[in-house]
Amino acid sequence: MADEILQTHKLLDRCEKALAERFTVHKLHEAADKDALIAELAPRLRAIAGGNVNAGLMDKLPKLEMIANFGVGYDSIDTKAAKTRGIRVTNTPNVLNDAMAEITVGLMIALARKIPQSDRFVRDGKWLKGSYPLQVELNAKTVGILGLGRIGKEIAVRLQAMKMRVVYHGRSRQPDEPYIYYDNLADMARDVDWLVLIAPGGKATEKIVNRQVLEALGPEGYLVNMGRGTLVDEPVLVEMLQQGKIGGAALDVFENEPTVPEALFGLDNVVLSPHQGSATHQTRNKMGDLVVANLVAHFAGEPLISAVV
Repeated sequence: MADEILQTHKLLDRCEKALAERFTVHKLHEAADKDALIAELAPRLRAIAGGNVNAGLMDKLPKLEMIANFGVGYDSIDTKAAKTRGIRVTNTPNVLNDAMAEITVGLMIALARKIPQSDRFVRDGKWLKGSYPLQVELNAKTVGILGLGRIGKEIAVRLQAMKMRVVYHGRSRQPDEPYIYYDNLADMARDVDWLVLIAPGGKATEKIVNRQVLEALGPEGYLVNMGRGTLVDEPVLVEMLQQGKIGGAALDVFENEPTVPEALFGLDNVVLSPHQGSATHQTRNKMGDLVVANLVAHFAGEPLISAVV
C-alpha cells in the first residue's frame, strides 16, 4: 500500500495528480467530518502536504514526521511546535524568485506611471479632451528593501537595471552584498524614495512598518508590500494614503485578505493586486513539484531538499 499523506488545502491540479500517483492522499479540506478523518489517520499518518498546521493538529497526529508546505512563506505552520516535536518542515524557495521580482518591478512602474489610471483615461475617452498628466520615473531614485533574502536580491538586481540606487534593512548586515545597510528601518525610510517589503510574516515582523516608519517615508515616498499584510500597520497606512502623507502604495498582500480595506478602492495613489506575486503557471508548477519531491525524499529516507525545520 502506498504511503499515506494528509492534504490540508487545495493544491494545483498538477501537484495533486503527482501526489495521487505516489501516495494515498486524504484531503482534510474536503472531509465532511474532519475530526473523524484525523482520528482515523492518527495511528499511522507520517506526513502532511500543505499549510495551516498548528500545534493542536500536530498533537492529534502523534506519528507525524514532516510537513511539506506549498509556498516559500510558512507562517501558517507553527514551526516552533514542529521543532519541539521533532517534525520536519519544508517550503518551496528559489523557484518563485523570478516571478516575485518581476511583479514587484511591474507594480512599481504601474504606481509611478499610474498605468491602471491611464488605461481608464483612454478607455473613458478622456484623451480626446486633453493629455494625461505627467508622472514620475524610477530612474535615479533610491529604493530601500526590507528583507534582502533570495527574492530581495533578485528585486535589487532588476532595480539596479532600472538605474535605481539600492539600500537595505534586515536583522543583520550581509558583508558580501554591495548595497548600503541600515540597522534602523525608520532611518532607511527617511532616506529612500521607495520602500519595498519582502520580509516574512510572523510575530517578529508584525507591524514593523508602523506610523514612525511611514512618516519617515513621507509624502514623496512610495511603499510596495510583496511580503505579508501583517508587516504594515494597515489602518495607519490607509489613513496616511488618504491624507497624502505618503506618496502612494502598491500592495500585493493585505492583513485580512482576501478582504481589502474599502477605503483603498477610491484612492488614486494606490495599485492593488490580489496576492499574485508567484501566481504564474511556471512558478506554481515548480512549487508543486518541490512539495512532491520533499515528500518523496522523506519517505525514501533521503535528505530533504528545502527544509526550514
